[in-house]
Amino acid sequence: MKKTGKKMLGEERRETLLSLLKEKNSPITGSELAEKTGVSRQVIVGDINLLKARNIPIIATSQGYLYMRSPQENHLIEKTIVCLHSRSQTEEELNILVDHGITVKNVAVEHPIYGDLTASLMVSNRKEVEHFLTKIKLTNSSLLADLTSGIHLHTIAAPNKEAIEKAEKELKAAGILVDEN
Repeated sequence: MKKTGKKMLGEERRETLLSLLKEKNSPITGSELAEKTGVSRQVIVGDINLLKARNIPIIATSQGYLYMRSPQENHLIEKTIVCLHSRSQTEEELNILVDHGITVKNVAVEHPIYGDLTASLMVSNRKEVEHFLTKIKLTNSSLLADLTSGIHLHTIAAPNKEAIEKAEKELKAAGILVDEN
């Protein structure tokens, strides 16, 4: 869709946003959506929140907004894995997963005060891993795993069970995957 050149109004704009998000299988930044609809990025934030309030599965990732298709729609297998590693092994962990064709959907920790904390990652290739880690460094942000001495969970999605098994084997060899036994 090309830039409209004129400001789109309310419901028409939200329908356009939803259409743009559904068309693309990768995140779209708020600035990009604002440009395409002729409004400010802040208006887009409000529109996305209104769409989310309607239970439309849109998530905000470090790369932008993403329409979440169900695993069945994408023909993917999902699994939750438990990992434990130092901050310095984050890149290795994520690259092992994406190199096996896996999307790392999120990271979750169990905080002693707040309970379960989950953050969307949605990384599926090395470029997205690099972007995520660069953003962490530039903003001097903590990883969720920093709150729990390195232990965390990831929900991962892959095209087949074999990809997950191979990635788990490599993570185990790197001392990152927590053994289920």
